[in-house]
Amino acid sequence: MNKKDFVRDMFDAIAPRYDLLNRILSAGIDQRWRKRAIRLLSKDKPSKILDVATGTADMAILAATLGPTEIVGVDIAKEMIEVGRYKIRKKGLSDIIRLKVCDAEQLPFSDNEFDAALVAFGVRNFTDLELGLREISRVLCPGAPLIVLEFSRPTHFPIKQLYGFYGSFILPYVGKLISGDDAAYTYLPDSIKKFPDGKDFLDALSRSRFEQVTQERLTFGIASLYSGVAS
Repeated sequence: MNKKDFVRDMFDAIAPRYDLLNRILSAGIDQRWRKRAIRLLSKDKPSKILDVATGTADMAILAATLGPTEIVGVDIAKEMIEVGRYKIRKKGLSDIIRLKVCDAEQLPFSDNEFDAALVAFGVRNFTDLELGLREISRVLCPGAPLIVLEFSRPTHFPIKQLYGFYGSFILPYVGKLISGDDAAYTYLPDSIKKFPDGKDFLDALSRSRFEQVTQERLTFGIASLYSGVAS
């Protein structure tokens, strides 16, 4: 099975408990990170926002607080999208947010269609990272911002060692206990280790038609906020 099919099937399998797992495994810190990402976007006052790898639509729902006219969330996992649609209906946001099942590396949108884009914990799941980033750049208006929230690898003692232990032992065990899917939470630490974070990701953004690229490390470097503007 190729990576794209594996990722889709994995997230479909854990979709009903995905939000619960996120809150438990991150002790709720992920919500603070997401809100920080939305605050970064607020100064641009975007009208039409693309949320790539939207999952259960947490970021799309938060982005609605910015007052855009439309938010489009995309993801390859149909079951994740269904959970997201339920949450959107429950919050009365169906007129603003629409979700679509599609591949981030083949976005079904016109050039220069969006005023801003978000990706939260999704770029490391791209099969071809730079192809996915170039697609996002293509559908953004020139000068439009991209905000990427992604896990990164702490570099300082003792956080580096503690985080390594947590990712290798605690996270897979608790993830399997709650979700019943050990593959998902074995994949997570592996995908973080393989992801080109820091300067390597900034370089990937630059090669993918983004300018003014920056990184902000969060919570001792456990996660990072990356930003850039479409050229």
